Amino acid sequence: MSVPQALALALLQGMSELFPVSSLGHIVLVPSLLQWHNIRRADPTFLAFVVVLHLGTALALVLYYRREWWAILSAMASSVVRGRLSNDRNEAVGWRLVVGTIPVGIIGIVFQQTVRRLFGDAFAAATFLALNGIVMFLGEYLRQRQYGRVRSSRTIADMTYAQSVAVGFAQSFALLPGISRSGASIVGGLLCDLDHEEAAHFSFLLATPVIGAAALLEIPKLFAPGAHLAALEAFGGAILAGIAAYLSVAFLTRYFKKNDLRPFGWYCLVFGAVCMVLARIGVLT
Repeated sequence: MSVPQALALALLQGMSELFPVSSLGHIVLVPSLLQWHNIRRADPTFLAFVVVLHLGTALALVLYYRREWWAILSAMASSVVRGRLSNDRNEAVGWRLVVGTIPVGIIGIVFQQTVRRLFGDAFAAATFLALNGIVMFLGEYLRQRQYGRVRSSRTIADMTYAQSVAVGFAQSFALLPGISRSGASIVGGLLCDLDHEEAAHFSFLLATPVIGAAALLEIPKLFAPGAHLAALEAFGGAILAGIAAYLSVAFLTRYFKKNDLRPFGWYCLVFGAVCMVLARIGVLT
């Protein structure tokens, strides 16, 4: 891919990763919409490029939540030294993030090759994107039916470990291009009786170790024979994606204080449906 294409995809990834609209779905669909035929989406190097862009997102999240992450890691280290858990809020959040990360790690390793093949399928990405919109509508409906419009007072630290695993399992569906990681995990948090603000907070914290670890594992592929030209583009793109992600999380933390997932649901449903039609008639390949 050209440098302008790489930077455009980096900006797209950074903006859409934390919004519940699936950055992977957009990375698959947008090059096809723009007729960028020189980009081979199913190529392992392209997937490595996309995952390294996520490294910028992870670093942006660490920077944005740097004080909280320091408190969480310090509290967890103290619990290890002490040999037992306490009632510390940061410690509770930290260990819930650990157990919430396990499902996506296991599922990602098991289904890695299957996911790679889906990167070349625009119709599949469009279908999953439309489904992503439906999931967000369903999540909002189920939460209102279960808890009404009363704002929950539960926090991440109040979640059980089983609920943390459930949210982590929901997050793992984002391995499918078109399913939003943040959307799935926010819906999971809502169904665990968190409000939108706290569910989004948990989603953004949970994203950091997952996408950071995935990016670090993919970096060596950029230096494989025949792939060296992608390295500069990938790391330059990661910086741009990080800047976009930082601005996105700053916006979304304010947005979810008073708003819900439905506007994003409409976007995914409409854009996904349009792309499904375009893929069926051969415009998207």
